[in-house]
Amino acid sequence: MRLSAAVWPAILALGAGLAGCAAPASGELELSGDYFTHDPALVAGAGAGEREGDWFVYSTGDGQLADGNIQVRRSEDGEHWEYAGEVWQEKPEWLTEAIPGVDNLWAPELYEQNGTWYLYYSASTFGSNDSVIGLATNTTLDPEDPAYEWVDRGEVISSEGKNYNAIDPGIVEDADGTPWLSFGSFWGGLQLVELQWPSGLPADPTAEPLTIADRQSPPNAIEAPYFLARDGYYYLFVSKDFCCKGLESTYNMAVGRSADIEGPYLDRDGVPMLDDGGTPLLASEGPRVGPGGQSVSGNLLAFHYYDEALDGAFRLGLIPLTWDDGWPTVRWDQDRT
Repeated sequence: MRLSAAVWPAILALGAGLAGCAAPASGELELSGDYFTHDPALVAGAGAGEREGDWFVYSTGDGQLADGNIQVRRSEDGEHWEYAGEVWQEKPEWLTEAIPGVDNLWAPELYEQNGTWYLYYSASTFGSNDSVIGLATNTTLDPEDPAYEWVDRGEVISSEGKNYNAIDPGIVEDADGTPWLSFGSFWGGLQLVELQWPSGLPADPTAEPLTIADRQSPPNAIEAPYFLARDGYYYLFVSKDFCCKGLESTYNMAVGRSADIEGPYLDRDGVPMLDDGGTPLLASEGPRVGPGGQSVSGNLLAFHYYDEALDGAFRLGLIPLTWDDGWPTVRWDQDRT
């Protein structure tokens, strides 16, 4: 389950002393400044409407800051990061009515289409599937742009009373330009539903989602779907096992692919992701624990993990994706193990 910890003062103080101390990774970006993000949605370099060279990460909120709204960080080079505020100062009223007790908003997804940025996000409470995915739109990601304003577009999908969990949104367009939303966490696994432009909402609000990944045994610990369309395939990145336990986290990333957006998604060995398949991508190693909550921008995989050097606090990781015979690979810097 995607979650933010309310430990910002301690994290910031510790990070200020440690940022930049680690040896540069082989290909892995060495970060400094405020890189304390959970479930990062990365836009590397200039996006539509942004100043040339700006990087942005939108991430899970903190219930003690700005009513728990999605957080924004900016960088000029992808390595030094600064805090740039929150999407809103107060949650939309409909959200607090839909999800009583909601604290922070989780796991954003950013997608640009025809000059509009679509921000999908999750509202839930930990351990519950009475959840909702909401949507906001903007013409820019840059909080310093005079045109910057996230407009609430309301609910996309809810899972109250369903055997799936409406959190962790991921967006992809198929070869015909049709948008699709994947989501899910535990319960009935990962789901897929067709959307429509320009609303960014379901094409048929009454349609039942299609299950595309399932571990086939309780508690079905799979979540955080992220899509990457490449060379005729749709790659489905997922996080497996358990997040949000600090250095006890067992989160890890896996990937499958399909030539059809609706699947079946298979791993490198041909095992269906509906049957607990998934080619391992990145797991805990040395002082870096529980990587997951991933997104991809350019050739970079963005994710969070729990860092022994920060006493188990979460932080942003950025590692280049490489490709081996049609499959993505990443690796930790071995000098830090």
